[in-house]
Amino acid sequence: MEVSEIRRQVRAAIESARRDARERRVRTDRAALEYQDFLRDRAVPVFQTVAAALVAEGYRFKIFTPADSVRLASETSSTDFIELALDPASDPPGVIGRISRGRGSRLVDRERPVREGTPILDLSDEDVLAFVMTEIAALLER
Repeated sequence: MEVSEIRRQVRAAIESARRDARERRVRTDRAALEYQDFLRDRAVPVFQTVAAALVAEGYRFKIFTPADSVRLASETSSTDFIELALDPASDPPGVIGRISRGRGSRLVDRERPVREGTPILDLSDEDVLAFVMTEIAALLER
């Protein structure tokens, strides 16, 4: 094989990688903006409503909004929570749910998308509620 042909293919691969990285950065930046709107308009209000309903039923939960996420956490156990955050590592970036619960000395952590394959703009408050209702049962079974 000719050295010039190999160099041409290497240059093409480098240019393709640069182009892909630029496009990915644009997608990630757009997703970060969409995610902020999602948090403010859909996720935080649903989490607040769920927390209020849990408190009314005698369960002690609070909402926290650490940087770029929302968390529904048990007041009685710092290890028990449901959290939504942006997953910039996926392509395209999406909303991931983190679930943590303590069982004795054991800590069980899981992550999963709020709704598989759904763009951030298309996630509804019903999707957020469905995710929380699916995951809350494990935190309530004490």
